[in-house]
Amino acid sequence: MTGPFRSVIATIAATLALTGAAQAQDRVNGMVEVRVPGMLTEEQLAGKALFEQTCANCHGTAGSGRMGYGPPLIHKIYESAHHGDKAFVIAIRQGVRAHHWKFGNMPPQPKISEEDARKIIAYVRAVQKNNGID
Repeated sequence: MTGPFRSVIATIAATLALTGAAQAQDRVNGMVEVRVPGMLTEEQLAGKALFEQTCANCHGTAGSGRMGYGPPLIHKIYESAHHGDKAFVIAIRQGVRAHHWKFGNMPPQPKISEEDARKIIAYVRAVQKNNGID
């Protein structure tokens, strides 16, 4: 193997190793693998920003869940037929007793307005739909 060829192979191997390590880290922090939609409406983009500020600490990046903190929202349990938008609003406004997962109770989030809750829900529903959950 010549010097330049060896350098190219080493660079490719290092890139693949770093990519794999980043993906493994995502799977450790997130409980489920989530595909985020490429296009979001203005309301969904606002919801994404609000989610990242107020929800992701427990529910993980894009609702993927966070081990030891909070469940994934991108999960069949949270499809709209089982947990409608109103259930999300109630959980945000009043908190919710743990019943599907063993993370403990979700406390109320009084700083999130009804309007902001709708934006967050629009974002979560868009991500759910992009992952085959309606």
